[in-house]
Amino acid sequence: MSIEVNNINKSFEGKKSDKLSVLEDINLHVDDGELVCLLGPSGCGKTTLLRLIAGLDQPTSGEIIENGEFVKKPSGDRAVIFQQYSLFPWLTVLQNVTFGLEMTNKDNKSENIAAAERYLTSVGLIDFKDSYPHELSGGMKQRVAIIRSLLNHSPILLMDEPFSALDMQNRHKLQEQLIGVWKRFENTIVFVTHDVDEAVYLADKIVIMDKNPGRIAEIIEVDIERPRKRESHDFINLQESIVDKLDMEE
Repeated sequence: MSIEVNNINKSFEGKKSDKLSVLEDINLHVDDGELVCLLGPSGCGKTTLLRLIAGLDQPTSGEIIENGEFVKKPSGDRAVIFQQYSLFPWLTVLQNVTFGLEMTNKDNKSENIAAAERYLTSVGLIDFKDSYPHELSGGMKQRVAIIRSLLNHSPILLMDEPFSALDMQNRHKLQEQLIGVWKRFENTIVFVTHDVDEAVYLADKIVIMDKNPGRIAEIIEVDIERPRKRESHDFINLQESIVDKLDMEE
């Protein structure tokens, strides 16, 4: 599914009735099946833009179109994955992970369990599949919630720094899992991050944003062959180039 962001402006009421402009003149096209990263410093409006695309908030002016339809409210076609997650405390890890699959693919219980166990194995949680959330650490709960989200297979995934609180090893594993899901199911993904390495590893297209108010500073097409190797010259060169651009913007 494609996404069109046309002439979006977003402001909020500030103190003394002054309006605070958060986003100004945002124009962006996300192709069907494209993985786009929104990259920029805190306060540049990345999360606000994601919420507008999700239909959770409405722009002050402009329009957002998904597959030819105006976005006015949330939709089951758009799964939103925020930094903070909640698990069902009365369900085990395995039951939490398969919850969405049981709703959409209920006739294939064994297939659902097998898929969930593969993902849990990949992030080191298979030994905890029969545990309950209160028995897990915060980081483990987060990994469970992310796996659950990845397995739901909504056509559009809107992700707000979902891996930021994880250690590097698990962050890299989940980035690989996300790429695997994306390739298999051809989701359209908009992914918010402040991590340049993450953006270069994941994205087809990186949207660099600056702030006060939030604007698109530059859009970079990432033409690096997949699977991407962080130690490659192309990867390192692009990463350094983006860091320089962000320094200039700040």
